[in-house]
Amino acid sequence: MRNIFNLNENWMFVKDTTDISVREGEKINLPHSWNAIDGQDGGNDYFRGPCLYKKTLKKAFIPSADLYYLEIKGANSSADVYVGGKKLAHHDGGYSTWRVNITEEIAEETEIAIIVDNSANDTVYPQMADFTFYGGIYRDVNLVCVNKTHFDLDYYGGPGLKITPTVEGTDAKVEVEVYTTELTENQKLVYTIYDKDENELQKIETSDKKATFEIKDVHLWNGRKDPYLYCCEVEIVENDEVLDNVCNRFGCRSFKIDPNNGFILNGEEYPLRGVSRHQDRWGVGNALLPEHHREDIDLIMEVGATTIRLAHYQHDQYFYDLCDEKGLVIWAEIPYISKHMPGGRENTISQMKELVTQNYNHPSIVVWGLSNEISIGGSDDDLLENHRILNDLVHEMDKTRLTTIAAVSMCKMDDPYLQIPDVVSYNHYFGWYGGDTTMNGPWFDKFHEMHPNIPIGCSEYGCEALNWHTSDPKQGDYTEEYQAYYHEELIKQFFCRKYIWATHVWNMFDFGADARAEGGENGQNHKGLVTMDRKYKKDAFYAYKAWLSDDPFVHLCGKRYVDRTEDVTKVTVYSNLPEVELFVNGESIGKKTAEDHFFYFDVPNVGESTIVAKAGEFSDEGKIRKVAERNMDYVLVEKGAVLNWFDIDAPEGRFSLNDKISDIMSCTRGKLWFAGVGLKMKKKMNASKKGGEKKSGGFDVDLKDAQGSGMMDMLGGFSVLRLSSMMGMMNISFTKEELLKMNKQLNRIRKPKNKK
Repeated sequence: MRNIFNLNENWMFVKDTTDISVREGEKINLPHSWNAIDGQDGGNDYFRGPCLYKKTLKKAFIPSADLYYLEIKGANSSADVYVGGKKLAHHDGGYSTWRVNITEEIAEETEIAIIVDNSANDTVYPQMADFTFYGGIYRDVNLVCVNKTHFDLDYYGGPGLKITPTVEGTDAKVEVEVYTTELTENQKLVYTIYDKDENELQKIETSDKKATFEIKDVHLWNGRKDPYLYCCEVEIVENDEVLDNVCNRFGCRSFKIDPNNGFILNGEEYPLRGVSRHQDRWGVGNALLPEHHREDIDLIMEVGATTIRLAHYQHDQYFYDLCDEKGLVIWAEIPYISKHMPGGRENTISQMKELVTQNYNHPSIVVWGLSNEISIGGSDDDLLENHRILNDLVHEMDKTRLTTIAAVSMCKMDDPYLQIPDVVSYNHYFGWYGGDTTMNGPWFDKFHEMHPNIPIGCSEYGCEALNWHTSDPKQGDYTEEYQAYYHEELIKQFFCRKYIWATHVWNMFDFGADARAEGGENGQNHKGLVTMDRKYKKDAFYAYKAWLSDDPFVHLCGKRYVDRTEDVTKVTVYSNLPEVELFVNGESIGKKTAEDHFFYFDVPNVGESTIVAKAGEFSDEGKIRKVAERNMDYVLVEKGAVLNWFDIDAPEGRFSLNDKISDIMSCTRGKLWFAGVGLKMKKKMNASKKGGEKKSGGFDVDLKDAQGSGMMDMLGGFSVLRLSSMMGMMNISFTKEELLKMNKQLNRIRKPKNKK
């Protein structure tokens, strides 16, 4: 009988070595990452290299068995396994389960050494992306002890069991296939189906490695409404003795993705409105415990999401199990991201085989993601061929699900890359990185008109927010208020367009991105609806909860923003209840209804006021206080910035570095000024290339040539100051003196008068 023996405890860890003979090091337990701190503190200087994990296994303390497999559920990103000093295996890909047969090397005392390496290379994905590639053995390690006759443990880390339910009217056909090793004629396979309460429904005894069940009046897996799960167990039996067994839950459901009506689950429209999730968290990196996964799923359920894009790699099996249980519809993908590497094709294939093989039985998964923003530098023949190979591979391995990609804004609507998968999604940040919020809905309308038969979704959208605050939110200010405004606008644009097959907020949680230096807290991407430590739900979290959750609540926005200079404060309330009443110092200032779930009140700001929002039996409370001067604790002062926005001279009626490029280019003098800046940036870019410095992002931006092109839709939403700071990611920098000189030039240009 199979026995799984956990090996997480009592490892020795040595950083920056490939020497397996080392005898002294740090004592640790798994899961573990060596980048749990330096991968989140900024500077893009976290350690990437080889590290040693070592453990002695005593045979007297492990179960007896014919065969022993070392099972590693996640080691990033490449690893070598040595047992008794002998190298037994190498694995590339940091997010999946893999196993090594160590039987022949087992002794009374067996030394296991694993060299894990997250160094940069050009064959293993990911290598360029906006998140930290945490090194470590950050998931469980087990010893799988089995009979010589067993369910296959060697094929791409899979369970040896493949369950394919098909709904036919009110019934379901369930095809079960197993993969075995050393099965003999006198051994039989016993297939059993159980209901959710573990009651036996049907049993088949056979020597065939395939069995088919008919479930009458099947109980459907129906998303969050009713995520019903059956279970299938298969045993290898000889003379009434069970030699090995495997068991997986499964769900019976049908779905399709319609280019006009979006996602259809079990014959009914089921809008996929949800979030993306990175798995890491503050001070832990990727080395999560089960309670971390449960907390994440609980927060995602609270916000009301019906779907999760599990970006940008294979997640922990435990989290997929939770998604099955909760009824969340899942997009699962491999880390084929940002930069196509000609030498990485085999790695994309192996990671895809692992993803599909290991996750085939999860009813929550409906699409396999081929890549993310991979065409950021344009599509070439090798990239297109790689995608066609992956697309064909997935359809060969899984005939029940669809393929998708996440394209980036710069990818043209007629790019041949978009014709490869079954459905398409785009990553758009109009209103944050460029453009403005009003551009989002119309862009999708244009795509839908151009490609009426291609289902289109939004795989990423969002903006960053930290504990900065303002009563006059502006694009790029990193305030919680602008993030709330942004998501209000995107919700109203996306949720009314039912042809959009899925929307995924980027991101549910702030996450580690050690190369980032934005928003005043380096090392993180702060687009999350919840902070990286999971301690604070930003106001935008409740905007989605108001639209998506059936659990009644009321939320008063801006509770971290107390000191205010304005005479009248705009107070925003989110609720999924029909009416909200606002009280100021105990007195009602009125009731409001709002079909969009966003309630706005004007509150006189005098002295200190206690504000209470009430909706039905629910209430939420905060304070505002009138002050004469702005509290600078609420204002972003960027560390190491050449200039901050409040240091810039901005005369009334004149342009400055704080103005949007699109506004500056609305007049002739502004266009001429911008053309000159484009030439300066081009010269700096050329100088950077000659110096051998690396670019970031995989593409060039020529501001001069961008005029009159679609790129201006993106660039136009940036202020000049913000664009100049972001160009730093491409090693193009301006001195303080250069920026002040540019600002003086802008100060000479009058702003056009508004036309009535």
